[in-house]
Amino acid sequence: MADKKDKREELMDIDISDPGHAYENRQEIYYNDNVGGRAVFVDSKEQYDPDEPYNDQVYIPEKDRDKAPILEVKGLGIDFGGLTAVDNFNLTLGRTEIGGLIGPNGAGKTTIFNMLTKVYEPTRGEIFFDGKSTKGMNTVDINKAGMARTFQNIRLFDKLTVEENIKVALHHTTNYGLIDGMLHTPKYRHEEFRIRKEAMKYLKIFGMTKTADYRAGSLPYGAQRRLEIMRALATKPKLLLLDEPAAGMNPSETTELMDTIREIRDRFQIGIFLIEHDMSLVMGICEGIVVLNYGRVIAKGWPEDIQSNPKVIEAYLGKSRGKMEEEEKKEDIEDALKKGKLESAPSGKPDRKEGE
Repeated sequence: MADKKDKREELMDIDISDPGHAYENRQEIYYNDNVGGRAVFVDSKEQYDPDEPYNDQVYIPEKDRDKAPILEVKGLGIDFGGLTAVDNFNLTLGRTEIGGLIGPNGAGKTTIFNMLTKVYEPTRGEIFFDGKSTKGMNTVDINKAGMARTFQNIRLFDKLTVEENIKVALHHTTNYGLIDGMLHTPKYRHEEFRIRKEAMKYLKIFGMTKTADYRAGSLPYGAQRRLEIMRALATKPKLLLLDEPAAGMNPSETTELMDTIREIRDRFQIGIFLIEHDMSLVMGICEGIVVLNYGRVIAKGWPEDIQSNPKVIEAYLGKSRGKMEEEEKKEDIEDALKKGKLESAPSGKPDRKEGE
């Protein structure tokens, strides 16, 4: 630790005023965190020096280390009355990273999404999105800034068509007024044609062009999930938050969804942060993973680190009777994590509804 601290002090002599610039020194990478111009040691295996503020690990994919992170969360927490639902949550997400948030049911995952999007106002901590603090912003401001999300429970306009659901997210980009809409002026027709083409572009990405005229409520569950992702994507976000996107999908649909999420990231060059219980999806596409239990981070790392982490296995296992039984269950959980077969996370407390 002393060596690492000395290296940081040496680095402070370097000009780090350029936000998001990465520096290589003695085969180790130092990252300007873009908040206060502080150089931060980034490594996949070791933690920060205990003297550093926000003692937490930072995992940034190599491809994003020359850019400022899209999302930074520091010391985030929220209390409901006398109950602390989330405490001291820290996160750094690369600009084009696919990150995962996992944990047992009721761990506080959706609560974190609600704080990021200002459905809930955090009790403490800071959120920096695209280099700017979100303090004082509401949900509309967050979306306009470039953060979009989906929900655990599907929230579509059931009686509108698939195409119309996507057009709802595009209407903020139109340039016509009330009179144009009432009289169907050339300007109105031109703008409506433009956003229809845009909506069909998103349907093509998801292979759903044939369902454009179907009522959204008539679609199978998995297709409704994809439509909700498309609608969020249509707001042109810089960061897309997906709350259990694979819920209700069969293995074949989940595999297709994995390919689609990668294509979204690669085509639109955005960050994606997802909550998911299907470990085959999480381990298959996430570059960095955060594990939450009882509102606190218990592990953070690359997928291969998480698969065999004792704290993660214990969180999914809970307490058991007898040492032999416990060891057997730990082996089962570790095997399930590695093979991606752990789809539903048990917990030591009752399930929470969305938003809890």
